[in-house]
Amino acid sequence: MADNYDVIVLGSGPGGYVAAIRAAQLGLKTAIVERENLGGICLNWGCIPTKALLRTAEVFHYMQHADAYGLSNEKPSFDLAKVVARSRAVAKQLNQGVTHLMKKNKITVVMGEGKLTGKGKLSVAGADGKATELAAKHIIVATGARARDLPFAKADGKKIWTYRHAMTPAEMPTELLVIGSGAIGIEFASFYADLGAKVTVVEMLDRVVPVEDAEVSAQLAKSLQKQGLTILTGAGVESLTADTKGVAAKIKTSDGKTAEQRFSHCIVAVGIVPNTENIGLEALGVKTTKGHIDTDPMCRTNVPGVWAIGDVTAPPWLAHKASHEGVTAAEAIAQELGNKDVHPHATDPKNIPGCTYCRPQVASVGLTEAKAKEAGYEVKVGKFPAIGNGKAIALGEVEGFVKTVFDAKTGELLGAHMIGAEVTELIQGYTVGKTAELVETDFIQTVFPHPTLSEMMHESVLAAFGRVIHI
Repeated sequence: MADNYDVIVLGSGPGGYVAAIRAAQLGLKTAIVERENLGGICLNWGCIPTKALLRTAEVFHYMQHADAYGLSNEKPSFDLAKVVARSRAVAKQLNQGVTHLMKKNKITVVMGEGKLTGKGKLSVAGADGKATELAAKHIIVATGARARDLPFAKADGKKIWTYRHAMTPAEMPTELLVIGSGAIGIEFASFYADLGAKVTVVEMLDRVVPVEDAEVSAQLAKSLQKQGLTILTGAGVESLTADTKGVAAKIKTSDGKTAEQRFSHCIVAVGIVPNTENIGLEALGVKTTKGHIDTDPMCRTNVPGVWAIGDVTAPPWLAHKASHEGVTAAEAIAQELGNKDVHPHATDPKNIPGCTYCRPQVASVGLTEAKAKEAGYEVKVGKFPAIGNGKAIALGEVEGFVKTVFDAKTGELLGAHMIGAEVTELIQGYTVGKTAELVETDFIQTVFPHPTLSEMMHESVLAAFGRVIHI
């Protein structure tokens, strides 16, 4: 006899566990199925432990440049094993936090491999080989994604790494090749460069962090090159061979020439593959596109009673997007089950911020200047440099800028793009503004505290409308 629930969530990442909590808050009998660690990739092997590593690299960078702040710190060093141990301890703490939240909200946790076996039915194969049969009125698929391998060189965990191997290195790379310059690739490139590795980044498109505004990409490339990284854009790795000493890579550069280079290690960061295999989608007829599950704006699939959220669906593939969709799906399910007090709303991709935690940090929301023009907007663009901000100067962090893009006709904020110190925290101000549909006068008339980095946000808006003060 199957255990019966209102909602079963398959996967406990930042989308799945949030969906389960919201469903439980709404009085729904809820179960969550997880094959590995509560919290999923994000908490255990992604967003959080990488930020712990990057924090260590940031502190080490400041130690090496203590003299610039009137301090002395001779011959700073690090213990790689302790660096990794701290990161794993942070991940463990958050994993335990999710476990507590499941108990607090009376959510049934079922560990094992889950598979949809029919309408409203799910079978979970446990580590002991025994199957647990579950049934629910609604099932939310939140199985996430995994790193994409190069077809000609699968990660071996020794010399060729995915992000997961790069988080728990047995040895420190001396010469590191990073293939791909999206958020994951650039964050690891920044981390290992700060710890002293000689880093080369290969990106097939014409600029690093290619989803960002072109001016942000240019500034980041300039900053990374200044730090000693080699940046190869418009380039590709044609072959990659590992041996006991390292890896040999044939790299075709933008001038069409191909040459072999040797590295101690390589990180492959060329995208993700959705975890949609062997979970029963085909038998139910759930539609997918390139492996990712198709959903409507409320996270419904084409099969009634089956929902999907997070990286297993369409981009952007971000933890906070998954969490927001988790809430949307849970509330939409509650509404379908008769709750008249919930009013779920669809997530607007244009209001989802993106953050990259390299040094300097990168953050954005909405349309780039180029995308806004492609969409037919007449734009007003403002830009303010960190060198003009008192707090940035006091921090010794004067690289970067804030850029805003407005609709010239209506004053609507179309996009905001930042590079510099702590911009991953600042971006939320513009995200709130976009979500609330504020216009330029709302930003201009807002009082920003002094001295703060946030004043750059104000000045960027002022600059877009010819009113900038401090440049």
